[in-house]
Amino acid sequence: MLLNVLLQAASEAGTAAIGAGIGAGLVALGAGLGIGRIGGSATEAIARQPEASNKIQTAMIIAAALLEGVALFGVVVCFLIATR
Repeated sequence: MLLNVLLQAASEAGTAAIGAGIGAGLVALGAGLGIGRIGGSATEAIARQPEASNKIQTAMIIAAALLEGVALFGVVVCFLIATR
């Protein structure tokens, strides 16, 4: 069923658009998992050392921002491929 839908979409929209859509989805999934892992690790670290919470929170925000930047770049590249 899924294979038929993918093959039909490939014949109509082209494989570049499908690849770009799958790539954008994977980028978003990876970013979500990465930020979730950053948040979970930071929460655990703050629970272990509450006195270092300011440093941990700052590092967490910087890491999340860098990850979001990479994810945004990946999505933009996928959209450029799709509209080429």
